[in-house]
Amino acid sequence: MSSAENDLYQEVVLEHKRAPRNFGHLDAPTHQAQGTNPSCGDRVAVELRMDGSTVQDIRFSGQGCAICMASTSMMTEAVKGRDVDVAKTLQQHFRAVLTGEEDPEQAPLGKLVSLAGVRQYPSRIKCALLGWHALMHALADNDGQAVSTEEGAQP
Repeated sequence: MSSAENDLYQEVVLEHKRAPRNFGHLDAPTHQAQGTNPSCGDRVAVELRMDGSTVQDIRFSGQGCAICMASTSMMTEAVKGRDVDVAKTLQQHFRAVLTGEEDPEQAPLGKLVSLAGVRQYPSRIKCALLGWHALMHALADNDGQAVSTEEGAQP
């Protein structure tokens, strides 16, 4: 990772950790799920208000490391007002970039590409994906079910 990429990565993570977007609770969410990362103690709850197949509104709450909070904050910005299929596609590309299956420069991630630096820290990939796991379970309408980043528990 170049110095410029590393600087952008650190700046984005710190900014979203300090001032997470869409943090809090929704009144009467239509879909929700919780996620935990047992390896580091991150906990995230995602609440959605759906209008047909559109994520009309989204909020998250919980505690986690800077990477977890920044990734979840950016995720909410990326999917709010978007169709479920767009959210699912973003999640697939984001996961593929973090696991090295897709080149960050070729992935249609928008601002999320700034988190591609997480791929340099394999132990932190689960932190970056936790909010996305919870989102996918909420979209699957698993009735608030808790999910884990541990093997076999992923959507």
